[in-house]
Amino acid sequence: MKQYIIEGGHPLFGEITISGAKNAAVGIIPAALLVDGTCRIENIPQISDVTLLLHILEELGAKIRVLNRHAVELDCHAIHSTHPSYEMARRIRASYYLIGALLGRFGEATVAMPGGCDFGVRPIDQHIKGFTAMGAEVGVEGGFIQATAKDGRLTGTSVYLDVVSVGATMNIMMAAVLARGNTVIENAAKEPHIVDLANFLNSMGADIRGAGTETIKIRGVERLGGGSYCIIPDQIEAGTYMTAVAATGGQVLIKNVIPKHLDCISAKLVEMGVYIEDRGDAILVRRSDPLQKTNVKTMPYPGFPTDMQPQIAAVLTTARGTSIVNENVWNSRFKYIDELKRMGANIQADGHVAVIEGVDHLQGAPVQACDLRAGAAMVIAGLSAQGTTELSQVQFIERGYEDLVGKLRAVGADIRVVELPDIAEQKEAHIG
Repeated sequence: MKQYIIEGGHPLFGEITISGAKNAAVGIIPAALLVDGTCRIENIPQISDVTLLLHILEELGAKIRVLNRHAVELDCHAIHSTHPSYEMARRIRASYYLIGALLGRFGEATVAMPGGCDFGVRPIDQHIKGFTAMGAEVGVEGGFIQATAKDGRLTGTSVYLDVVSVGATMNIMMAAVLARGNTVIENAAKEPHIVDLANFLNSMGADIRGAGTETIKIRGVERLGGGSYCIIPDQIEAGTYMTAVAATGGQVLIKNVIPKHLDCISAKLVEMGVYIEDRGDAILVRRSDPLQKTNVKTMPYPGFPTDMQPQIAAVLTTARGTSIVNENVWNSRFKYIDELKRMGANIQADGHVAVIEGVDHLQGAPVQACDLRAGAAMVIAGLSAQGTTELSQVQFIERGYEDLVGKLRAVGADIRVVELPDIAEQKEAHIG
């Protein structure tokens, strides 16, 4: 069992290079199942969610050749199963993308109900609505989602999403690229990783137009033939390091970014007194003055991302005045607040709203990561706190951040990984 030990109070100085986007990679890798040939994917982040998805594809019959730490070659020509194992699929939220990809290419899919971070109900009714409209029969039985195209192939249609859903937009897009005729997704999500998935599929031979707008049009093709693609930089990883600098002070050049994707994050940090400078494919973040209060409301892109809500809340705990954070995307994303309170934060949450009264400083304490982004928030809190923070359940963090500890250490953070014996192993040894 891993734990992070953080000695707080050190400003950050130096450079950090951002990895490929986690939210794009976990869609693009399953989408490779649609390709009847070989595709090369570059700028893949080294995170546990990606490793797990590659194992799932290999289990289904894909041939995987690792070219280097951030590039793989996938040959999905000889897929022999449309039923990924329960044990692997249930461990990752993005396993639902396997349904759209397998259903789109093979006309059937049986996939375990997805897992991943637990911060509220994440229904897949909009995904199912899209698959059903395209001619699939979809049911849930014994913990599995079973989907079958009535005549072996989906048929294009118009799908209006009742709510803006990133997952449903991406899943329906995958299912539609090999369907007969044309598909139109209305009220589609607009996040950068949706555009990235569309660009990946187009580079393999798909015909998708309008990604990044509320209407996406897909003309079904007979086959995707393969090619090469490079994943975009991770907007949320970049935002996490931006907030880390805001919390600790210092100056860091964050490289390999698309500044436009960060506008919604930059705007809030500037309101708080953080200096941000756009340098093309890099962004300079500096904070030397006291932090000021601000109000944050999460929204679908291009609004402030829900995946950055815990991190900015951690920064606001030491901002002057009262800040309000309004969570409009997920219904239970404040579980980390009790952990921040252990460190001396003054936060009260009621439903979708958290009120944060800034304190002079946080104090290091034993805390845990409740989920991926909440874990990143606790790292930020530990970096800014006085004293030592012991952070457990860090496997959540490693689902979505490549070498978080190494990157932070390189800019002056005092953070290290320690290996602790598993509690079950300790009990067994004691009994023995």
